[in-house]
Amino acid sequence: MRSRSGQVTVRRPKAMMAGARANRPVRVICALAIGLLSLGPEWAVADGSWVASAPPLRVIAGDRETVSDPLSPPVEVPNGSLIREVMWRIRAPVGLTVQARLCQAGDCILLPTARGRSPGLMGLPADQPLRFRFSLRPGQRRAVLVQGLQVIVNYEHKAP
Repeated sequence: MRSRSGQVTVRRPKAMMAGARANRPVRVICALAIGLLSLGPEWAVADGSWVASAPPLRVIAGDRETVSDPLSPPVEVPNGSLIREVMWRIRAPVGLTVQARLCQAGDCILLPTARGRSPGLMGLPADQPLRFRFSLRPGQRRAVLVQGLQVIVNYEHKAP
């Protein structure tokens, strides 16, 4: 098509122009991804999480801990993954409380409430099991059935 000045102009159909604008975010995302990849492997981090549950426990003593079955990660958790944060949930009868800890090998955190989250195990291997440990509070004589034992582990994995 020629303009009044004699120059040739090309007009794109509106559908093509809309498609070009729609592709702009895709191009920006691709450019950002390529830029991040160029930073090197130390920036290649894969984050994930896993969930595990354990059967109920009867806590009968204050001077001896009752230990849960292992709360094991799935085999898909990569070796070398490190815990960022843990979340837990337990249920005990109203009015009957227990002292609770969440442990991996010799490292433990106190669980001050029946549900919560903590970075207290940060840096420990995420591909290893955790265990709940319970005991009766001082003065508590009656056994307590603790149920709903669940943990969620958020982890990160840095590529070698």
